[in-house]
Amino acid sequence: MFKLFSKPASGKEKFDFSMLKVDMHSHLLPGIDDGAKDLENSLELIRGLKALGYKKLITTPHILWDMYRNTPAIIAEKLELVKEAVKNEGIDIEIEAAAEYFLDEHVQELLHKKEPLLTLSGKLVLTEFSMAYASMNVKDILFDMQMQGYQPVIAHPERYAYLQRNKDFFVELKDIGCLFQLNLLSLSGGYGRVVAELANYLLKNGFYDMIGTDLHHTGHVEALKKFQTPPLLKEWLDAGKALNSKL
Repeated sequence: MFKLFSKPASGKEKFDFSMLKVDMHSHLLPGIDDGAKDLENSLELIRGLKALGYKKLITTPHILWDMYRNTPAIIAEKLELVKEAVKNEGIDIEIEAAAEYFLDEHVQELLHKKEPLLTLSGKLVLTEFSMAYASMNVKDILFDMQMQGYQPVIAHPERYAYLQRNKDFFVELKDIGCLFQLNLLSLSGGYGRVVAELANYLLKNGFYDMIGTDLHHTGHVEALKKFQTPPLLKEWLDAGKALNSKL
């Protein structure tokens, strides 16, 4: 078993990101969502992830039609821009792009037209839905996605705080074949107490399949540098549950 952690003098365990190898959720492409503002900012964030120990980044710009009308063509163009800059700067890291699809009418239309979706790897599609309220058609869209051979990955399920009162919905999503992705900083309270509680609940009960940084800005990089590993996360990782390295 790889040693995933090191113990500083304080006795607290520090996370070794290099053993995950792959970060599969971030917002690094310049100027197309609420992540990197420009190319210089993209490079700053990529350097930060490289310094943490990641070997490969699958960045996932939002496709949320009311706000970020990104298409595969737009994403591909920005990815090439970033890859060229990374090469020119001599940053030794692999970068690919997928997307974080908000489950809305636009995604339904894409599926209806059988437009190909951007995937993390194989047929894995990163998805999210409203953090403010329960949407009635989430499972219908996920079903349509699966009917076309995709396997949905639910981004940061712990951030849907209203599901604290309806945890059965998590079971329903797992039962229909969805994978779950943990935002690492959820465990350290980066998104508030309720989110941290839900993250621990889902981790303890074996819901998670992979970990992402959901990196948007340098504040996230600084928080990740300070991240110290809860025992529950160490136990989960020691059991080999994380799929990141297979992406």
